[in-house]
Amino acid sequence: MDDASVFRALADPTRRQLLDLLFERDGRSLTDLESALPMTRFGVMKHLGILEEAQLITTRKVGREKLHYLNPIPIQLIWERWINKYSAGHISALADLKAVLEGEGENSMTAESKPRLVYQIIIRAPQERVWEAITTSDFTTRYYYGSALQTDLTIGSPFTYHMPNGSPIVEGTVVTCEPPSRLVHTYHSLWPPMNEDAPTQVTWELTPMPGGITKVTVLHEEFQGETPTYQGLQSGGWTWILSNLKTVLETGESLPQGY
Repeated sequence: MDDASVFRALADPTRRQLLDLLFERDGRSLTDLESALPMTRFGVMKHLGILEEAQLITTRKVGREKLHYLNPIPIQLIWERWINKYSAGHISALADLKAVLEGEGENSMTAESKPRLVYQIIIRAPQERVWEAITTSDFTTRYYYGSALQTDLTIGSPFTYHMPNGSPIVEGTVVTCEPPSRLVHTYHSLWPPMNEDAPTQVTWELTPMPGGITKVTVLHEEFQGETPTYQGLQSGGWTWILSNLKTVLETGESLPQGY
């Protein structure tokens, strides 16, 4: 992913409309998206391909359907690199990017749907290094809101993030561990009001690419509707964590707190 491909993808109003549709309700099929646009199925597929190439969306096969998910991480990285340096007046000239980040209107997910979050990011670091970053406290304290991970990665063992004062903030257990490519663990935030939600499940998938690059996909599912946990993570939690992970591994520095 490069900035130019993201800007090119966002330049088209149809592609921005597709992003708006995914913000309103994530995890939509091609048929669903096609029904909301005045164009052919092939035309919608072409626009979705450009968005996926720019990593603004990710796809996931669920049963026989291919579902599309909004991936805000590239826009977050552009925000950090460019927009945050500008005055408010200049930011208003990039309203389309702001709209993608913040959205407009209410979320229209139906009560019976089972929402999930899917994120994907490319990191210029080898697979083993990325695995170390997501499974050791020396790294997590630098990108996961200062939290230290405690786990031995054995199946059924605790998988818990602790705040700097030692208090647990997220608890879970290891479900699957396949170093250095796949990690599955349950997730239960202890922060109110998310502590009232049922546990969910997080899957990390690390795919090596040529040139010492790793594609990281995070799938967070098993939400019981639009719970406080879902809303908190969807509105920026995972975007911040993964953007910070990329920054730490590629530059050695953490992003400034405050986003």
